Amino acid sequence: MLVTSIVCYNHHVNFMNIPYIVRKFTGFAVVTATLFLFGLFFGSLLKNPVHAGNERIVTIYHDNQEQIVATNATSVSEVLQRANISVGAHDSVEPGADTKLIAQNYTINVYRARPVTVIDGEHRYVIMSPYQSAKKIAEAAGLVTYNEDIFTLSRIDDFLAEGGIGLKLTILRSTPVSLVLYGQAIAIHTQSKTVAELLKEKKISIGSSDGVSPAVDTPLSAGTTVDVYRNGVQTINEEQAVTFGVQKIQDADQDVGYKEIKEAGTPGKRVVTYEIDLKNGKEVSRKEIQSVVTIQPKDQVEVIGIKRKGFAGNIDEAFAALRSCEAGGNYDRNSGNGYYGAYQFNISTWAGYGGYTIPSEAPASIQDQKAYETYQRRGWQPWPACSQRLGL
Repeated sequence: MLVTSIVCYNHHVNFMNIPYIVRKFTGFAVVTATLFLFGLFFGSLLKNPVHAGNERIVTIYHDNQEQIVATNATSVSEVLQRANISVGAHDSVEPGADTKLIAQNYTINVYRARPVTVIDGEHRYVIMSPYQSAKKIAEAAGLVTYNEDIFTLSRIDDFLAEGGIGLKLTILRSTPVSLVLYGQAIAIHTQSKTVAELLKEKKISIGSSDGVSPAVDTPLSAGTTVDVYRNGVQTINEEQAVTFGVQKIQDADQDVGYKEIKEAGTPGKRVVTYEIDLKNGKEVSRKEIQSVVTIQPKDQVEVIGIKRKGFAGNIDEAFAALRSCEAGGNYDRNSGNGYYGAYQFNISTWAGYGGYTIPSEAPASIQDQKAYETYQRRGWQPWPACSQRLGL
């Protein structure tokens, strides 16, 4: 206020005509006030530091609108809180609210819950759900479902006729049946209406020595037992695991070699029937005659990093070119010179990776993962000729 008064009241006065002691005091006051203001400014910076490198650009889709914010928030929930976007108990957020933010750009989707009328046989009720998939809505509602059930999701357009608003989920339940396959009982579900349709659905072929009970034109109902048997031949059944597949989601913000399992895979099961040749009470040979998958495997979902320091190209494109160069892109390749698979691993380098002795016998996903891990440790060195030819 001292500086303001001097300037305001003396803007027509010759400053040099003011006595020396006044000029001295005025100069001291100006300097003191300036230092005080600088102190306030830098003190504020120390308490609230601004680092441009911490700013993230986040695009939020919610309530039929797009909102773009610049923020130094470190989690999805913090971004939404600062943007004054509330999330209800039944709403869904992708990525999850607890997700930590590490990259510079993100997209957040807020899915609002809406009423869904569920029609499950004779049962009818209304739930709140944010999901877009019929099966996901059913799972989130805690319903026990089977792969053979049929889900239909539709919009309710006639409020009076339908007796509700929002969406309608109709579940056509499958029929539980007991299938006895050459002496092995299997609990299954089916939409088939007759025994013949069931055999066709499960890809069960009936040979000249086989029999079926009841007759193939018999209608199916809950609890029906269908028996498939073979006359005059020794058969055995074995339950075996069915390997699950792997779905890979590429993350350009993570380095090559990074892997996060978002959804764990679960193996399925199948019942295999073998025809056994016995001599002197000992098995000398066997032949597979039937195979029925009783539980479908669930794919594993993995997030893998594709960013590589010092490598500016797309890592997946590079590996595709490498496979083409090494083995013509053939994962089953056996070159006959001790090198196998799409990446032509030898036995010592492969080292029984993934539980497979021979690289070419491993699924494509296992071979790809081994190649990624090898590259992470050794770069392109294990493939000198092709990497040089491809300019890697």
